[in-house]
Amino acid sequence: MDHDEIEVKYYLDHPGAVRDRIMELGGVSRGRVFETNIRYEDEGKTLVRNKQLLRLRHDGNTTLTFKTRSPLTIEEGDVKVRRELEVEVNDFDTMHAILGLMGFRKEQIYEKWRETLTIDDTCFCLDRMPYGDFLEIEGGKDAIDHYSSKIGFSKGDRILDNYLALFERVKKKFGLSFSDVTFDNFKHLDVDPSVIFRPGSDDDF
Repeated sequence: MDHDEIEVKYYLDHPGAVRDRIMELGGVSRGRVFETNIRYEDEGKTLVRNKQLLRLRHDGNTTLTFKTRSPLTIEEGDVKVRRELEVEVNDFDTMHAILGLMGFRKEQIYEKWRETLTIDDTCFCLDRMPYGDFLEIEGGKDAIDHYSSKIGFSKGDRILDNYLALFERVKKKFGLSFSDVTFDNFKHLDVDPSVIFRPGSDDDF
């Protein structure tokens, strides 16, 4: 079974126009859901030091996910590749309790609205984070290159960090004091993500 996840992200100034373009290319919407995610750590913070992620997500269903480095190598460093193992569980609170008894504590909460669209085996996630709108494309590298170009993106537009790493950039840029990436925490803030994520910005990747 293939557990390697290949993806890229793009910052969106106009998410509606990007969604329309994906639909023109044959995209099929699988619906829009609100996600609550909990990231876990152990006492020694070995997960983050090993570039690993242990996450419990609720979006109508509940899934437990573990991400780590992938043995898969891709010649060009313009896509993100991770090994991802995921299983669905039927009780969010019980799974949270089990993780606690195993020595993992709740380290961070992050939320998003996500609409998933598909074209064949390629997945397009239109994500509204508390700090901005993004498109995540997941699939084979050739398909990512193909559809990125068709939508109108260049390789210079690509973002390879995950959403928590992007939040750390926002946190540093705007001097934020909180760690949970929730819509309530951003509700009264005047944060313009384009100064960080728009291609050509001073804080560009």
